[in-house]
Amino acid sequence: MDTQRTARPAPQLCVVRGEPTPEEIAAVTAILLRLAATVPSGPAEHADAFPAAPSPGWRRTGPHRPAGAWRTYPQ
Repeated sequence: MDTQRTARPAPQLCVVRGEPTPEEIAAVTAILLRLAATVPSGPAEHADAFPAAPSPGWRRTGPHRPAGAWRTYPQ
């Protein structure tokens, strides 16, 4: 008798609520695979979209002031 257990891979999708039909699961799977295929691979493709140095016209935001802070501002 063989006592070794075969390890099951973790499920890729998990239905949390409801009872979807196999067709609905197939449709969601197809959409997710299509979206995954269009995502750029690697940070090198979009690294220039967010430059580290501020560009001309860039303004730094001031310090955070909570609501009602204008009442405590010294006159």
